[in-house]
Amino acid sequence: MYGGFRGGGGGGMGGMQQMLKQAQKMQEQMQAAQEELAESEVEGASGGGMVKITLSGKKELKAVKIDPKCVDADDIEMLEDLIIAAFGDAAQKADKMSEELMGPFGQLGLF
Repeated sequence: MYGGFRGGGGGGMGGMQQMLKQAQKMQEQMQAAQEELAESEVEGASGGGMVKITLSGKKELKAVKIDPKCVDADDIEMLEDLIIAAFGDAAQKADKMSEELMGPFGQLGLF
C-alpha cells in the first residue's frame, strides 16, 4: 500500500560492487601507465643529430647533448634554434608515447 519507490530490487548491491571493482582495476591500470610514462625517455634531435634533447615521458628535461661542431660564437642564434627544434621533436615523441600509454584514460577525462 505504500506505492512509492522500493529500492533497486534484487541485484542492486551486486551491480554496485562490480562497478567499484572495475573502477579500482582501471585506477590501478592508470597508475601503472603513469609510472611507465614517468620512467620512459624519448630523444629529440635537430641539425642532423648535432643537438639532442632527452625528455621523460612526462616532458621533464633529462639531458642536452650538443656536438661541438655546431657551436659558433658568432652564430649563437643558430644553436638556440637547434635546441628549440630538438626540444620540440622530443616533446612530440613524449606526447605520442603519452597518448599510447594513457589513451583510454585520457578519453575518459582521467588524464
